[in-house]
Amino acid sequence: MLKRLYRLAQIWLLFFVLCAGTVVLAFTHIDVPIAVRCANLGHVFDPLNMPLGAAVILSLESAVTLSLLLARVVRGHISRLGETLGIACLASICAYGINDIVFKPFFGVPAPAEVIAGARHTFNLLMGSEQSSFPSGHMVLAGAFAGVFMRLYRASLWPLSALLLLAAVLLVIGDWHFVSDAIAGTYIGVLAGIMAGEAWAVHSSKNRPAG
Repeated sequence: MLKRLYRLAQIWLLFFVLCAGTVVLAFTHIDVPIAVRCANLGHVFDPLNMPLGAAVILSLESAVTLSLLLARVVRGHISRLGETLGIACLASICAYGINDIVFKPFFGVPAPAEVIAGARHTFNLLMGSEQSSFPSGHMVLAGAFAGVFMRLYRASLWPLSALLLLAAVLLVIGDWHFVSDAIAGTYIGVLAGIMAGEAWAVHSSKNRPAG
């Protein structure tokens, strides 16, 4: 068990270093030029603001979680897929909340629209709010959900990775986020999801009947 934890720590440290380096590169050289190029495309995606807003997604995840809990109480059990779906929703909700309450206020990066309007693209440590841009809340939300399935259903790794990449591209093209926001949000979300999936896998193995 300790060897497994040590190996996982090594892997995630490597991914952290790669993510941090990519974020720094994007933040300093790529973010603003791409945001400027995409500024005129942002209005094309305006109709998606409401249906794909965080409030709608969080409400749907909450409804799914409550439905699964009710099914568990009434039936006495739910399927493995149902368990995974419930854990994924909870991980997604929790990770999003932590991002909004802790990370965004800490880093304090202005949104693309603010930067294009004249604000500096920089870190304003401890001066941000939930409206700040870094890390992307939507990518944390999606990444945590996907991370649980990636851990518990290994076959979902590549399809979900492709969907996360598509979501990140849309957020950047739609002028909602910088490239660095999407990278950091994806890392935080997937890490949170995989940790939640790992914790559930350990819990399930300990409570599985012998034989």
